[in-house]
Amino acid sequence: QVQLVESGGGLVQAGDSLRLSCAPSRRTFSTSTVGWFRQAPGQEREFVAGIKWSGGGTNIADSVKGRFTISRDNAKNTVYLQMNSLKHEDTAVYYCAARPGIVSTRQYDYEYWGQGTQVTVSS
Repeated sequence: QVQLVESGGGLVQAGDSLRLSCAPSRRTFSTSTVGWFRQAPGQEREFVAGIKWSGGGTNIADSVKGRFTISRDNAKNTVYLQMNSLKHEDTAVYYCAARPGIVSTRQYDYEYWGQGTQVTVSS
């Protein structure tokens, strides 16, 4: 069983930055792609960004493009979501997820999920 450990959430003000981290307990074919999703109260979970370990190909949601970036550090076995110019509407629980194959924007394509980390942006 693969576990995903997330960290880096917190309470910030609008315009601030945060960096979320996701570290799979082990890297296998089943975790070859890591994605970040978020869910605000009363809303559906939505795709934010994804990256492949091999090659580093990425996909960023239009809603955060230009403000959020995703990267990975193979040596540290960690995927990062750098969030800049945060807005109140970015407030949500952010989840790290993993799947085999290419980056998918659909949550049901992901096999493994982290416990979630709260990001709150005060306006």
